[in-house]
Amino acid sequence: MNRQDLQKFIGTENMTVSEVMQKIDLNTNGILFFLDGNNRLTGCITDGDIRRFLLSGGRISDLATNAINNKPKFAHSFAEAKEIFHNRDFVVIPIVDRNCILVDLYFGENIDNKKKRSSLNIPVVINAGGKGTRLDPYTRVLPKPLIPVGDIPIIEHIMKEYQSYNCCEFHIIVNYKKELMKAYFADNDNKYHVSWYDEDKPLGTGGGLKLLRGRLNGTFFFANCDTLLIANYGDILKFHKDNRNVITMVCAYKNFNIPYGVVEIGVNGSIKEMKEKPLMSFLTNTGIYIVEPEVINDIDDNEEIGFPDIVEREKQKGKRVAVFPVSENCWMDMGQIPELEKMRIKLYGEGL
Repeated sequence: MNRQDLQKFIGTENMTVSEVMQKIDLNTNGILFFLDGNNRLTGCITDGDIRRFLLSGGRISDLATNAINNKPKFAHSFAEAKEIFHNRDFVVIPIVDRNCILVDLYFGENIDNKKKRSSLNIPVVINAGGKGTRLDPYTRVLPKPLIPVGDIPIIEHIMKEYQSYNCCEFHIIVNYKKELMKAYFADNDNKYHVSWYDEDKPLGTGGGLKLLRGRLNGTFFFANCDTLLIANYGDILKFHKDNRNVITMVCAYKNFNIPYGVVEIGVNGSIKEMKEKPLMSFLTNTGIYIVEPEVINDIDDNEEIGFPDIVEREKQKGKRVAVFPVSENCWMDMGQIPELEKMRIKLYGEGL
């Protein structure tokens, strides 16, 4: 690897957590390395390090040095790096010389990441009943879940991602153009294991779960039909179980550059602070959750309610609800037409 490519994986001590997250997203390998003034390896930071830092009360505006691992694993040769990499589930192994100066990175050879995925084997509930008005006029012809992204509809992309974790039991809530949905899967060569639940009237993003009362006896994934998450589902489920949550909401950090200078005023119009084109970061609900079946029992029959409102209601009852943060790069949303094209490019590349 040449020095220019290596720079994509190197952070600096003055970077904030938010800036590190953006650079990690750009190199797509989930890790940055930190060097001292002599290019000696001093630490690294991964998606997981950032998540643990944020969950412990850290802020994305804090310096990333507060979250780094000061004892990174490294090797002195490609042979040693290969042995270390394949003995455990590492992302990248840095290769250093005898003075601990970073000289290269080892990414593995012909590794199929899906083979490393754990078998979770829990049900998946997909809310596919909405009209998809933000995707009009496409949804005048097809229900939103059947709008193609590349070769297959969005809902199949979602289902295949769950299948890679051996989550093969699907429960799909339908309403708008539901017969088209059922006909598509009846003719599908993949023969998905699907149970259907018909809404007689629109029940929002959460109310349709009541149709599953008595059908689920354990923890399940609950997802909207227009978002795709490329993250470690095993880590999310472990977090949910370890914290004994009734609902875990997966949220992604979204970063926005304000294109203007921002001024904060004080008493009598005095200038308290000025920032030129600041970066703003927010946690955004991806519409993907892990849920305990007791939540279904708290929904009234025929109650029209959004699932975020259900989350708030469970919180008010004193039950444990929590957020699992992921990188912005992990989340793809096709809820609007421009985002639909971005998702296609991310999945298939520019050429199609």
